[in-house]
Amino acid sequence: MKILTRNNPYFLFVKAYLFGLSFLTLSRIGLLVWQFQPVNETGQILEIIFNGIRVDFIQLGLMFIIPMLLLPINCIGKKSQKVYQLILRFWILVSLMILIIIEACTPTFVMEYNTRPNILFIEYLKYPQEVFSMLFKGFFLDIIFVFFSIGVLGRFVYKKFQYSIDSTFNFKHLILWPFMIVLMILSIRSSFGHRPANPAMFAITDNAMVNSLVLNSSYSVFYAAYSTTHESNAAEVYGKLDSSKVYELTGQNGPSEFPTKKLLEPTYKGSPKNIVILLQESLGATFVGSLGGVAVTPNLEELKNEGIWFTQLYATGTRSVRGIEAVVSGFPPTPAQSAVKLPLSQSNFFTLASLLGSKDFETSFIYGGEAHFDNMRNFFTGNGFKTIIEEKNYENPKFKGSWGASDEDLYDKAHQHFLDLSNRNKSFFSLVFTSSNHAPFEFPENTIELYEQPHNTEKNAVKYSDYALGEFIKKAKNSSYWDNTIFLIVADHDIRVRGDHLIPIKNFHIPGLIIGGGIKPKNIDALTSQIDLPVTLLSLAGIKAYHPLIGTDMSSINREYKGRALMQYYDNFAWLEKDKLVVLKPNKEVFFGSYDFKNSEIRPSELAEINYDKQLAYALLPSILYSEKLYKLPPQ
Repeated sequence: MKILTRNNPYFLFVKAYLFGLSFLTLSRIGLLVWQFQPVNETGQILEIIFNGIRVDFIQLGLMFIIPMLLLPINCIGKKSQKVYQLILRFWILVSLMILIIIEACTPTFVMEYNTRPNILFIEYLKYPQEVFSMLFKGFFLDIIFVFFSIGVLGRFVYKKFQYSIDSTFNFKHLILWPFMIVLMILSIRSSFGHRPANPAMFAITDNAMVNSLVLNSSYSVFYAAYSTTHESNAAEVYGKLDSSKVYELTGQNGPSEFPTKKLLEPTYKGSPKNIVILLQESLGATFVGSLGGVAVTPNLEELKNEGIWFTQLYATGTRSVRGIEAVVSGFPPTPAQSAVKLPLSQSNFFTLASLLGSKDFETSFIYGGEAHFDNMRNFFTGNGFKTIIEEKNYENPKFKGSWGASDEDLYDKAHQHFLDLSNRNKSFFSLVFTSSNHAPFEFPENTIELYEQPHNTEKNAVKYSDYALGEFIKKAKNSSYWDNTIFLIVADHDIRVRGDHLIPIKNFHIPGLIIGGGIKPKNIDALTSQIDLPVTLLSLAGIKAYHPLIGTDMSSINREYKGRALMQYYDNFAWLEKDKLVVLKPNKEVFFGSYDFKNSEIRPSELAEINYDKQLAYALLPSILYSEKLYKLPPQ
């Protein structure tokens, strides 16, 4: 069956695909030539082009899947054939013109924002008068180029796609139709893995701008628009307060552009130290005997006597990305997705890496799996992490499971990386993220005495991960970098957070330990949130700097300070202070109660006992900072 003939109903689809691929590829090559220096420095030009074609297939599949699904209408009769062909021509023309228009705007957008069009492209459409005024005053020549390109290419597209298909849909075409649908779905998914492809999968370099060139601009804009459907605004969920009132109640007194700006006076006054965060996958207090859990972390239990041990530390959420945004950025939780996945925080969003990188620290993210998972690579490369070490960087790992290299391999890689930096007298900050304690709980045999049978259970996986941690710390203590490095060992969240209909506080309880050169052992029994950890690390490392962090420096508290914890459980926001609990629920409902730590029980109280304005302010603060792009590194 000949598809590339005018009397075939698939002809216009094939022609549209060929035109779209050619146009987008030529546009990408033009951008790569224009940005040749940063592109060439990555050494991955061919990979960029190849992955770019994958993205183009995704975008074209998304654009044309609906008319392909409707194609059988073409076989009903002559009238339905005319209607369908009219719809098809209109659909193809509009789709290709969208590609052309957004792509034509790309060079100007890159010059202004150092990235392809993204969510800002859509945001600006809300303010046409101001935007067009700005464009005509500052980008007049660019506008002429855009309209000229649209006119020329639009005329070409119209001439090539203005005619009808000459044949009706027959039985031979009907046989081919399901296969065409399957092919389009496969091109849209572009992956045989657990999840379909997403922008993070195509963040193949350490340069955020170059990563954006891998995409095409229509895909970048449409995916950003899709991501906004996950951006629940806290004010719409819990109730409203003026921004000024939110800042007042949360104690934020910075200037309008940096409302949470503060100067950290570190408790450690010596030369700045390296900082390493060892983020433990799903290691809740339920696996730590001294915190009331199962005794499967003997190495952590031993190490806690050598450092600062947090006995009442609580995660901010139930997902790894929520833990990452807390311990790396100090960002409080919201009812939306984590900032790691949201479009406005993919660049110029505060992280410890952005601050320490500005002070000549080498910054890295080290992971055993694929860094694009949960958009981590995109977020990290856009916000200060210079080096990404992931699954593909492990040669002959001891063990490789569904989630990548084992924790032993991870720590071996991290140790070698730190040794290299230490030998070159480089200061460093690193986030090391484990993955062995993740379903299906795969880890090498004959490394630990199993806690239970069968082999692949969560308790055994936790015990293996603890073993790998212990082996790493032994090597680190004998290394050249130990005395000049502080380590935070902390969980991202507990393994399965479920239970109480409001918030299962027991499952938000996680272990946290700061250990390393010069750290004096002590217990901190005050309630601590994950958002307190970044500023505490900076203080203990001797980093004097301006920062936007909202958390409390736990290294400087006195005995009277009892602390507080912030927790997000789906749409419920919880504030725990002493034993008092406030839970903000959707539709402005509020629960007041107390928490029995001993029995892990929530008990209701009378509404009059607590004024919840402060808790509401803390629930609203991160949404304000995110939506207005105010959570960023202040000038030093």
